[in-house]
Amino acid sequence: MPSSSFVFASRRGLLGASLLSLCVGMPALAQDSITLDTVVVEGAAGAGGEAAGSSGEGGLRTEGYVGTEARVGTKTDTDLRKVPQSVAVVSEKELEDRKVQTLVEAARYTAGVRAGAFGFDPSFDTLYIRGFNVADTGYYRDGLRSLGGVFSVYRNEPYGLEGVTILKGPSSVLYGSSAPGGIVNLVTKRPTDVPFREIEMQIGSHNRAQVAFDASGPLAGNDNVLYRITGLKRSAGTEYVGARDDRDVIAPALTVRSDDRNTHVTILGEFSDVTTGGARGFLSVTDPVTGFALPTGIEQGDPALRPFDNSQGRIGYEAEHRFNETVSVRQNLRYQRGEVDTTYVGADALSADGRKVLRSTGQILDEGDGFAVDNQVQLNVDTGPVAHTILGGLDYAQSDTRLRYRFGSAPDLDVATLNYGAQSIAGPDGPFAYDVESGLEQTGLYLQDQIEYRKFVLTVGGRYDWLDTDSRNNLVPASSTDQSDENFSGRVGLSYLFDNGLTPYVSYSTSFAPTSGLSAAGLPFDPTEGKQTEVGVKYAPAGLPLTVDAALFRIRQSGLLGQDANNVNFKVQSGKVQSEGFEVQATASIVDGLSLVASYTYLDLTFLEGDNAGNIVTGIPRHQFSLWGNYEAVSGPLDGLGLGLGARFLGTTEGNDANTQPENNARILIDASASYDFGAADQRLEGVRAQVNVNNLFDKRDALCNNGCFYREQGRQVIGSLRYRF
Repeated sequence: MPSSSFVFASRRGLLGASLLSLCVGMPALAQDSITLDTVVVEGAAGAGGEAAGSSGEGGLRTEGYVGTEARVGTKTDTDLRKVPQSVAVVSEKELEDRKVQTLVEAARYTAGVRAGAFGFDPSFDTLYIRGFNVADTGYYRDGLRSLGGVFSVYRNEPYGLEGVTILKGPSSVLYGSSAPGGIVNLVTKRPTDVPFREIEMQIGSHNRAQVAFDASGPLAGNDNVLYRITGLKRSAGTEYVGARDDRDVIAPALTVRSDDRNTHVTILGEFSDVTTGGARGFLSVTDPVTGFALPTGIEQGDPALRPFDNSQGRIGYEAEHRFNETVSVRQNLRYQRGEVDTTYVGADALSADGRKVLRSTGQILDEGDGFAVDNQVQLNVDTGPVAHTILGGLDYAQSDTRLRYRFGSAPDLDVATLNYGAQSIAGPDGPFAYDVESGLEQTGLYLQDQIEYRKFVLTVGGRYDWLDTDSRNNLVPASSTDQSDENFSGRVGLSYLFDNGLTPYVSYSTSFAPTSGLSAAGLPFDPTEGKQTEVGVKYAPAGLPLTVDAALFRIRQSGLLGQDANNVNFKVQSGKVQSEGFEVQATASIVDGLSLVASYTYLDLTFLEGDNAGNIVTGIPRHQFSLWGNYEAVSGPLDGLGLGLGARFLGTTEGNDANTQPENNARILIDASASYDFGAADQRLEGVRAQVNVNNLFDKRDALCNNGCFYREQGRQVIGSLRYRF
């Protein structure tokens, strides 16, 4: 990625009713052995990745790989069959079997999701859902928007997660401003009723060394007070000469609950320090004959000036009080802060004789504070034969960010010797070229009714948002802009639950997202709008851990910015894009020891109006197919042995939005794993498990041109782990 061409992925993102109002009258804590729905674990392995199933305060219920219930689709504990949109679940067991290291890796086998559009990037997690980038506005942690700065975005450590849930399609009806592709919600590990402890060590490619631990259970024997503490320390290089992958994480959690379990509060915290590289990717050059962008093997970055330091922390709570079977109230709240300080070396161009790479340096300082709170009231009432689950809510999100950057010079790189790290490189110390502070405030009021009559489920919801954004340029001459938007979003969906497990559904939903800037007339732009029609069928037979979800969808997003033909220095809202496709995913754990996930996606993503009208959007394959299977022998001579194998097919993609660049070729990437549970051979070794995972087994590092040929697929990665649970 060129030194001055970083992707500035904007992640923008009254309330705070007193927690005391939820806890008034909480009975004294006692030693009762009543079990709250926190994490229920079956099997000798204890809580965690090998659990047969789990259910938690986060509203995620799984059985092996199969998700059965998640709050992400309705903000209520709802059977996924009743949600009139496609919802995907990546369970904790799947995360563990594949030894997932990033959010991008977690979503690789999910239908409708493009993971890795920019190749290997150790600094950011970028996902596209149904063709739309959701990294800017679509990442949530425990149901609350994850707010931060432009570069000080929150990095999520998969070891600290119970699972990942993905709601596909416009979701503003419950979550406010967001991309029309959907949202990604990460569910944090929570305290468990059953005592649980583990320690794991890893070694692997690029001198990787890691140790992690996880411990949970009643605190001091009091089953009304539960704790969990999760931590990780990693030292590792990457396939980039100028990027590390070091990480320190500590995440404490505490649950306090009443004797009758009608009131509980869970405090969730985390602090992490991440070090990677400020410049990633490769130098791209232009063919003088064809005008095509061409990838090279010359890397951005240099070990002499490479740190990308990201310190981040979050603290918050989830509180719930059930007055009776009819009325319950919830409040989720979180504050988080991130700070980034990165210096880097960029490869800008080849010299005229082709013997040198002209380089520059840069420094980015970015900091962001985010606060979010969501207040909910849920009513479960019947009107004759009709059952209603009514949810009303008022949420508020606020963020403040400051971004500064400046540039400097660096000595040339010798093409013949590639003398990375051999020259002293000083970071830039001149004046900043950019210094902007930004703020965002969003307040949303929403109402939803899930209406059940016999086997019909009608979901109707509406939301109104007030969104204020401001920006202040601190450089001379100073300037500032303020913008206010209001928007109504809605969803209506109808499902029918057949006795055999089939559930056909149809839905219509909308979304909006703010658009910054001013037109040539000095007027602010309207928010972009997304509208989706979806028809699908879900199959989840009773008593079987099996789901098959298929959906046809059409999304149209309007209000995209395009070039103003009358004034090249300004933009107009003339763009419209359409995402139309089909996706199907099957997830199963129906045979002892065997878990499978298979998915196929067909997606036609086209510019309808504005710049590049009629063209196919770059970076998104028309066809994607993936299959992952993991088998663990539970008896016989192979008892304790586990084998996993996966394949990811990515079809051809356009090299740029203008469709003038040659296509990226189709590719198949293979992943594999092997594990052994030593307890199967000797009971004295119960809880000891060794595992080896290999991603991209055959080390295919094909180039990826995505409005620039700066990227490649991540190469082979080998991770060996040894874990002890006790």
